[in-house]
Amino acid sequence: MALNGEKEEISRAIVHVLKEGQKDTFQKIVCELTPYEISWHYRGLPRKRRILFLEWLSMDQLVNLLRYLTRNEQLRVLKKIGPARSTELLEVLKSDDLAHLLSDLPEKEVNALIAEMRDEEKKDIRKKMKYPKKSAGRAMISQYVWVHESYTVEKTINKLKYFRDFADYLNYVYVINDEKELIGVASYRDLLLSEPDEAITDVMTTDIVKVHENTKESEVAKMIGRHDFLSVPVVNDDNILVGIITADDVLDIVVREANQDIDMLLASGKEIDFHTKPFVATYKRLPWLILLLFIGLVSGSIIAKFEATLEAVVALAFFMPMIAGMTGNTGTQSLAVVVRGLVTEELTMKKTLSLVFRELLVGIMLGIVCGAVISVIAYVWQGSFTLGLVVGSSLVATLIIGTLAGTIIPLILSKFKVDPAVASGPLITTINDILSLLIYFGIATMFISKLM
Repeated sequence: MALNGEKEEISRAIVHVLKEGQKDTFQKIVCELTPYEISWHYRGLPRKRRILFLEWLSMDQLVNLLRYLTRNEQLRVLKKIGPARSTELLEVLKSDDLAHLLSDLPEKEVNALIAEMRDEEKKDIRKKMKYPKKSAGRAMISQYVWVHESYTVEKTINKLKYFRDFADYLNYVYVINDEKELIGVASYRDLLLSEPDEAITDVMTTDIVKVHENTKESEVAKMIGRHDFLSVPVVNDDNILVGIITADDVLDIVVREANQDIDMLLASGKEIDFHTKPFVATYKRLPWLILLLFIGLVSGSIIAKFEATLEAVVALAFFMPMIAGMTGNTGTQSLAVVVRGLVTEELTMKKTLSLVFRELLVGIMLGIVCGAVISVIAYVWQGSFTLGLVVGSSLVATLIIGTLAGTIIPLILSKFKVDPAVASGPLITTINDILSLLIYFGIATMFISKLM
């Protein structure tokens, strides 16, 4: 990969050859670049140069470019290259990539994009679009090799060779019976180490790890991660093989899920990056911030309720930002731990209780250490033992509550089949601000006579 200085120089060269109409020189430059680098230079181009850039790319280069663009950028590319090339491009895309690209689009737009495709391709796309979003059916690919149980090893290898250009994936071959039910799987290694005249049923493994077509793709990712498989077969209610999901597809799923979780954890909206227009970024962030604004007003009303306490002991105001900030921070830390754990772990009641208990202990230990430190600081700074006790005990209580809130809220959301990442960092922080102020001023009011 080129260094930053070299990348800038290449970008200037690309703009120059596009401006001068030097197609051959353009191809020489692009052929030296990786697909990621091509996407990087495309994004950095002036908008008026992008159409020609796309026009001069080969079909293979276009396919590779699309893999490194966001979904919205992919749709804009399809519009720029025109109906003929977009149809050709859609036909060579893997079926799972195509299903993700067309997700959430109105039926009218989907029909317009696939209008010129072959009937068989249209049928396959429409069938895939009927599966639930983020299901194995949406993520699977249809280009795989299967053989009948009557095949020999030699006949199986010959079929693999015959379909080498059609199938995306040749590491495993799947064995079906007369009813098209999946009954076994054999790796290419198994075939190579077997005699040509051996029956495939003697070579195959019947202990098959498979997923249902409606299984969530996140569950498929966990399964492949646990078993270290290169792919898993997808079956329907009748155990009929309908597709496969490969490890590289799972990587795409994991990256996409991680990006979405980061977006929601930061309450920043989906698909906002360096290239998002200011108006679009504002529109996607605004709903969350408006919600948090109104929730934040509750904090103001709490302070107003304890106005007499604050007026009597002005020094209490000095520690308000620290109490609220520390509580929000520990809640966000717990939230990150839980969200990450939910992706990699199969939670049982025992594991859930163990996690909550552990975070409770963590909250207690954090509270005791931080509470002791701030008590000493408050006493030395303000010369009041009682103030130190109030601030320290408040911090102990709020860190425990904040840690538990950051743990329990995402677990509850997960239980009700809601993505726990929607319990975003700013939301947890705002809720913990309210709780911390209630605790802080509540304790201060109890000791008001000794504080004055």
